[in-house]
Amino acid sequence: MRMIDLIEKKRDGGELTKEEINFFVDGYTDGSIPDYQASTFLMTVFYKDMTDEEITNLTLAMANSGDVIDLSSIEGVKVDKHSTGGVGDTTTIVLAPLVAAVGVPVAKMSGRGLGHTGGTIDKLEAIPGFQVELENDKFIKLVNETQVAVTGQSGNLAPADKKLYALRDVTATVDSIPLIASSIMSKKIASGADAIVLDVTTGDGAFMKNIEDATRLAKTMVRIGKLAGRNTMAVISDMSQPLGEAIGNTIEIEEAIATLNGNGPEDLTEMVYVLGSQMVVLAGKADTLEEARAMLVEALESGKAKEKFKEMIANQGGNPEIVDAPEKMAQAKFVYEVPAKESGCVREIHAENVGIAAMILGAGRKTKEDSIDYSVGVKLHKKVGMDVKEGETLVTIYSNTEDVAAVREMLYDNITIGDKVEEPALIRGIITE
Repeated sequence: MRMIDLIEKKRDGGELTKEEINFFVDGYTDGSIPDYQASTFLMTVFYKDMTDEEITNLTLAMANSGDVIDLSSIEGVKVDKHSTGGVGDTTTIVLAPLVAAVGVPVAKMSGRGLGHTGGTIDKLEAIPGFQVELENDKFIKLVNETQVAVTGQSGNLAPADKKLYALRDVTATVDSIPLIASSIMSKKIASGADAIVLDVTTGDGAFMKNIEDATRLAKTMVRIGKLAGRNTMAVISDMSQPLGEAIGNTIEIEEAIATLNGNGPEDLTEMVYVLGSQMVVLAGKADTLEEARAMLVEALESGKAKEKFKEMIANQGGNPEIVDAPEKMAQAKFVYEVPAKESGCVREIHAENVGIAAMILGAGRKTKEDSIDYSVGVKLHKKVGMDVKEGETLVTIYSNTEDVAAVREMLYDNITIGDKVEEPALIRGIITE
């Protein structure tokens, strides 16, 4: 078998076999297929697309290119949740203890962030002492004993995806639905979950900028999951503005605690209930989404979820006192209010640029080598559809430098005030088939 023959076959619209796809993934992973041939192959996929069977075979080949986590010793159905990303996405930090509080095992492997703000692992590291790197045996033991643990992804999880993603990034082939779907699902399948809930975001702050692309990606990933033997569901959610109010690390942990106390932002709380309900149903703990939601509401309102979060923090070496005393986390030296320049209604918040403003403060990484300042970030006090009066606080900036003029102007430039508009719908669709 020769790589040039696979490129030619795909270029001419042919469908690759499982053996041919395995040949490509194995060869590129071990270095026997050079970058220039892999780049050409990616470009043919970009233009010629792939069938569902091809995408599934590509996903499984990448999943099996490195470590495949065996979670079979964890009792019950293990349900993983994955978001395609956004700004202010704190859902995992609330979801993990909440879903665990109703008896569903949450064995969550999360990643770090590159861009706007930290990833879930970075945010959890804002908790003093919290250990995000767990040996597999300890990870499994914690989930069996307490139903929940969150750890960083294995260094050798889907290495083919790491190599291919880096190549896509420099060959203008990132925006390919088959390549995006196989990248995401290969890591989810290698992570050992029995079932998968996907949050596919759409809008300015998301990877998929329009609802059509988001819907196709969601349907593709659900099909991949099911063809790979994983019960899979997807939610398409709005990311035309940040989710919740906090964009940072410490302040997002504080927002997660407020949500577990029943005082969180309405959109974040709703997102948690929607995703959590699917996780509970897929785990077999409830027959309907309505029944699952009622279980989650009871766990949150009774305080069980908050106590589970404390337990999770303590189990992973963190200080559980921060749940009742968030000020024990790193705090910014300077707090600045950004007042509205005029009265009206918030018409638009450009999520991506607001996230970049937080990154400029130090809440995210421009490169993989950058360190994160956990204490900084921005907090929105007004969301799209809300009225605001001149002089009323739009945003609070948390900074460790006194000069925040550029960040303030960036926030003004990306929050539009004008005539009345409706609040955007949070849930844009649910895909089960």
